[in-house]
Amino acid sequence: MAPTTTALTADQANARLHELTVIDVRTPGEYASGHLPGAHNIPLDHLDAALPALKTAAGRSDLLVVCASGSRSVTACRRLADHGIIAATLTGGTTAWTQLGHDTQRTADTRTPWDMDRQVRLAAGSLVLTGLIAGHRWNAARRLSAGVAGGLVFSALTNTCGMAKILAKLPHNQPRATDLDDTLAALTG
Repeated sequence: MAPTTTALTADQANARLHELTVIDVRTPGEYASGHLPGAHNIPLDHLDAALPALKTAAGRSDLLVVCASGSRSVTACRRLADHGIIAATLTGGTTAWTQLGHDTQRTADTRTPWDMDRQVRLAAGSLVLTGLIAGHRWNAARRLSAGVAGGLVFSALTNTCGMAKILAKLPHNQPRATDLDDTLAALTG
């Protein structure tokens, strides 16, 4: 039986920050824009490659998995639990953390990708607008807008986001290999 996933509030996590290994599963751009002090960035789509390092880190201290809202971190905790790694998620993510005034660190990075939710809003809005404008000339183009609207409703009902998963694979949302290698080395060292 896989270990259960626990959750910590931002205040609980802040009180225990000195004893936790924090894993931020957001994209590198989101991480660079502000993360919990001492957090290690392992984007959700690279979690499987990091399992050995995370298992080692979990043997030394409790893991806290963080994302922007708590949704991706819950997914990550479930995947870790499937591999026998116990981890807690930060309820409300970095959004709750910063709203309560807790400190964050920023990474000096020349790349400045937007937060994932902003990228999704831009992509979805652009596709809807394109479908509506093109629909004046080609009626079938309106299906694009309807498809995106349906996808947004599905996303809200299931608390998943297919568009975010696609956008996370774009080059500007990927960690540099050296960054991920350095993170994994820090977790196992």
